[in-house]
Amino acid sequence: MIIQWVFFLYLGFSTFYFFVFALASIFPYRLKGKNTDLHRFAVLIPGYKEDSVILEVVEESLKQTYPKSNYDIVVIADSFKPETLEALRQKNITLIEVSFEKSTKSKALNEALSQLSEEDYDLAVVLDADNIMEPQFLEKINEKFIPGRIAIQGHRIAKNSNSAFSVLDAISEEINNNVFRKGHRIVGFSSALIGSAMAFRFSYFKEIMKDVNAIGGFDKQLELKIIKNRDLIEYHPTAFVLDEKIQNSKAFSNQRKRWISAQLYYFRKDFLISFWYFISKGNLDYFNKAFQFIQPPRIMILGLLMIINVISLFFNPLTFKILWASALLMSVSGFLASTPLKFYNMKTLSAILHLPYGFFLMMKSTFFHREAKNKFIHTEHSSNINQKEESS
Repeated sequence: MIIQWVFFLYLGFSTFYFFVFALASIFPYRLKGKNTDLHRFAVLIPGYKEDSVILEVVEESLKQTYPKSNYDIVVIADSFKPETLEALRQKNITLIEVSFEKSTKSKALNEALSQLSEEDYDLAVVLDADNIMEPQFLEKINEKFIPGRIAIQGHRIAKNSNSAFSVLDAISEEINNNVFRKGHRIVGFSSALIGSAMAFRFSYFKEIMKDVNAIGGFDKQLELKIIKNRDLIEYHPTAFVLDEKIQNSKAFSNQRKRWISAQLYYFRKDFLISFWYFISKGNLDYFNKAFQFIQPPRIMILGLLMIINVISLFFNPLTFKILWASALLMSVSGFLASTPLKFYNMKTLSAILHLPYGFFLMMKSTFFHREAKNKFIHTEHSSNINQKEESS
């Protein structure tokens, strides 16, 4: 009973935390303020062996409605093919070639920032090499960068839904947008960063990135440093960037393995410090962020609660049956509240059939995440995303 109480408190509180912010996300959120100045943007696109997508992304990035004289596309090319580099040199962009013994996104960004001057740029935007900004993205970000604001996370959405895993990944992304970005801002906390589709004051970003050296999860290290300084990360719910979603089980497993490894690392590193900052300085934002990292992934919580409820029907007293059933109901309600209406369709219903396999992969990634701690795990992207549905 003692072990079950401990387990229930852990899963129960994680479920309650998710439910509260999912419920908050139902309410509208509009980023306040309006800037009328035209800032100068550096759009940073780091890529590792992204030959298949980078040219398309560059072409789309040059189609912004924002004045072309006020933004530069900066491609940071790591291990690209010679023919890709030559094609990029023909574009109206800034090309920075990098090479490292062990490649990471933070190394690529820091090398590019060392070659760019804060005198030339006001704001920095970070994209992944597969990201496509909506034509009004820079215009919308510029409008909301009022004096005093230092960081804005844009709204990243799915570029593709051509497999069951890409649909599940797209839903997961939108749940994260609602819970950890919109929901958190409505309650008063900082938005979580995603690693791309995010904008910063250029000089601030250049300075704070000097101490960011993560192998994986550089966005987590970055947001912890920002929030620790008591700076606020905003969220722009209508500034959209298209992001390629994973298309198969191998990519799903590798991606989650990388996320879990980073999450556990930064929980161990920052939790006690964040608790002290909360007690001594009242920095609840920092403590809240570090506390998030010890919570299990949502799909794992849902899967565990379903399994426990089945077992509970046969072996538990009535009190625990009610408690576990309540936790499951709260978890399902959180999913329903934070999933956008556009996903309530037959394609989603078909993708849900893959959830048990996703749960298995998530459990596997949890137990075998250590290889991601010291090794950069690259997610491959494809320019051809209109592929056939992956078979189960």
